[in-house]
Amino acid sequence: MAERLSIAYSPCPNDTFVFHAWSHGLVPGADAPEVTFADIDVTNGLAERGELDVLKVSYAALPWVLDEYTLLPCGGALGRGCGPLVLTRPDSGDDLSGKTVAVPSERSTAYLLFRLWAAKAVPGGLGRVVVLPFHEIMPAVRDGRVDAGLVIHEARFTYRNYGLRSLADMGEAWERETGLPIPLGAIIARRSLGAERLRALTEAVRASVRQAWDDPEASRGYVLEHAQEMDPDVADQHIALYVNEFTADLGEEGYAAVRALLTRAAAEGLVPPLDPGALDF
Repeated sequence: MAERLSIAYSPCPNDTFVFHAWSHGLVPGADAPEVTFADIDVTNGLAERGELDVLKVSYAALPWVLDEYTLLPCGGALGRGCGPLVLTRPDSGDDLSGKTVAVPSERSTAYLLFRLWAAKAVPGGLGRVVVLPFHEIMPAVRDGRVDAGLVIHEARFTYRNYGLRSLADMGEAWERETGLPIPLGAIIARRSLGAERLRALTEAVRASVRQAWDDPEASRGYVLEHAQEMDPDVADQHIALYVNEFTADLGEEGYAAVRALLTRAAAEGLVPPLDPGALDF
């Protein structure tokens, strides 16, 4: 009997919603995995060290991990109208030249999209970039400890509660320039699991997604338990935004978006070049 798979994903509502059925042994024919909860910056590091079988990581991290891991065509976060935001205080100007910006990770897709945007939108160049835990960024901007903050996830719905304004939407900029959806979080699995087990894993993830859609109330307790202090209505908005058709299957458009992101980033020297076929499952 094969050993149980180990998986790491975030406590965010989209991940707990997607993986509820599989993680609770509710997918017929699939064993429940051993789950570790961690923020995306941590899971990116786990993947670079090859520590777990399956992980939710930033698409921006793929060039560093695809020798050992393969991209699964399902389970991740990719869509439209869901990009990271650059937040500032209302009395701040629109020019970030020389300013200090807080980001959740320097290996995140959010940061990659931000760097691509800033290369054109901030001609004077940024000042200092500091990495802060996601939940500390909006308070840091509000309190004046940094000039701006790059935020993701539910911050789209809550930043006004901190008295902040959205200076720029990285997703809007990306979609306007490319016409493609925004690649945010990817699901990867060890190549050494072998083709047969990887196919079974993919079907288990897809089945978990379908069960979540078919019976959303089944996962509600799990989602809210790990969403900590998030308002239930915000959690619902979060799921509606980040769990979509691309979660069930990346498809041609999804893969095109991932290739476009990593090709553009490599051209700017932000990530290593992607080998042809590296994204093939």
